[in-house]
Amino acid sequence: MFFSKKKTEMVARAEALPGRSVQISTASEHFVFHRPLTPDVPEGMAAAMFGMGCFWGVERMFWKLPGVWLTMAGYAGGYTPNPTYEEVCTGKTGHNEVVRLVFDPAEISYEALLKVFWEGHDPTQGMRQGNDMGTQYRSGIYAYDAAQRAAAEASKAAFQGRLEAAGYGAITTEILEAPEFYFAEGYHQQYLAKNPGGYCGLGGTGVTCPIGTAA
Repeated sequence: MFFSKKKTEMVARAEALPGRSVQISTASEHFVFHRPLTPDVPEGMAAAMFGMGCFWGVERMFWKLPGVWLTMAGYAGGYTPNPTYEEVCTGKTGHNEVVRLVFDPAEISYEALLKVFWEGHDPTQGMRQGNDMGTQYRSGIYAYDAAQRAAAEASKAAFQGRLEAAGYGAITTEILEAPEFYFAEGYHQQYLAKNPGGYCGLGGTGVTCPIGTAA
C-alpha cells in the first residue's frame, strides 16, 4: 500500500471531511465478553482510551487483562463527526484509531493499564506504528479526568528515560483530555477474536516501563 506525505500530516479542521449527523452501525454485543457493547460506564467502574496503532491488536491486548470489563474499537481525536473507516483511512478526518476501555479500578489500576500501553507499542514513531503509516496510527493517551492526565504525564517522563537509555528517541505520544469517541464498524469490534489469524502489526520496544514499580 502506498502512502502520501499528506497522510502523515494532520488535516486542518477546515479541510476535514464533513461526516454525518447519525452514528454509523456497529455491533450490539461484545464478541468476547458477551456483554452489550455500549459506551456506558457502570457504577464503580471507570473508562480509559488509548491509541497505539491498528486498533485490532490494541483491543486484544486489553481485553485479556483481568479487571477490564469491556473494550471497544473506534475513532477519536479528529474533526469529522461519525466517520467511517474508509474516511479515516484517507487521513482527512484527523481521527486516530483508538480503543476505549471500561475497567474496574478495584481489580486493575489505571497505572497498570498505562504500563501495558507503553510496553505494547513503540511510542517514538510519530504518525505511524511499524508498517502502518498515517495520522490514524499515532500514539495517544486520552484522559478522562485530572488524575488520569497526571498519571499519564508521570509515566511518560519515567518511560522516556528508559527509552533513551536503550537508544530510542523522544516520545511522540499525545496526551489529551478524552475527546468524543465514535464506534468503529461492527466488523472491527474484537476483530482478532473473530479472526485469530488476522493481521496485527503491533510491536513493543522491549523496554520495561517503571510505572507501578519501585524503580
